[in-house]
Amino acid sequence: MEFTVKPLSTHLGAEVSGIDLSEGLGGNLAGALREVWLDHGGFMVIRGQENLSAEAHIAFGAAMGPLFGAPDQSPLQDTVSRYIHPDYPEIYRVSNKLDASGQPLGRKGAGTYWHSDVSFREQPASASILHAIEIPEIGGNTLFANMTKAFADLSEGMKNMLRPLNAVHDFEVAARTQYAKPIVVEDDMAGANRAVHPLVRTHDETGAESLFVNPGFTSHIDGFDADESRWILEPLYRHATRPEYIYRHQWQPHDVLVWDNRSLMHYAIADYGDAPRYLERTTCIGERPV
Repeated sequence: MEFTVKPLSTHLGAEVSGIDLSEGLGGNLAGALREVWLDHGGFMVIRGQENLSAEAHIAFGAAMGPLFGAPDQSPLQDTVSRYIHPDYPEIYRVSNKLDASGQPLGRKGAGTYWHSDVSFREQPASASILHAIEIPEIGGNTLFANMTKAFADLSEGMKNMLRPLNAVHDFEVAARTQYAKPIVVEDDMAGANRAVHPLVRTHDETGAESLFVNPGFTSHIDGFDADESRWILEPLYRHATRPEYIYRHQWQPHDVLVWDNRSLMHYAIADYGDAPRYLERTTCIGERPV
């Protein structure tokens, strides 16, 4: 299947058009798309997927890697279990809409902080695949920060100082500030979702080095106290979110976004008020960072 690729910025992202994921992934389409994805910094948008069913979404996600929630894999996380699709445990729902009984379909305002998906797991996410089924007419953009370029532009002295360090990622960081207390289960607040990862990780497929910390889930640098950690982490966050490292995605209906959590952070902008929004995400289980 032939398709068209257009760069989205000078440093990150590609727009793919001319394919219909609902027709399957034959002819090494998945491999060709993965190559485009990696060649453009681990970010691509596949336009016009209005025919994409939940089954086809899951099949595409599974072609990118093993999925959280698949029958032979671990669930995404207990805390978000109420937002998992009732018929498809691989799909996490992001929405401000309510079902017929008045219960939320998804977590309203999900991801309104800089983060990398489930970085608090021993094996964090690699690819996230998000399908925009219903989006506001105005607002609701998502920002992506290129952590590979941010690391590459640091001085050699700073790179060498950071490479030996490890950072602690803990769901409790977001739970206490971003999540409503009633949905947080005790295990989440007691270290069940906590992991220690290299502050600088090497990408498993490209070999590129990236910063691997984020304000949403990184609690501190291993072996450093809170103040010492802030002295290092906060300047890194400011550096990584400079405009030249950011791509701002303006959603179109039935966009399918694929981003690489190993090399990107993202931030969902909640500026659309009560305008209806409904998206579905599958999430690939990545490798243990090194």
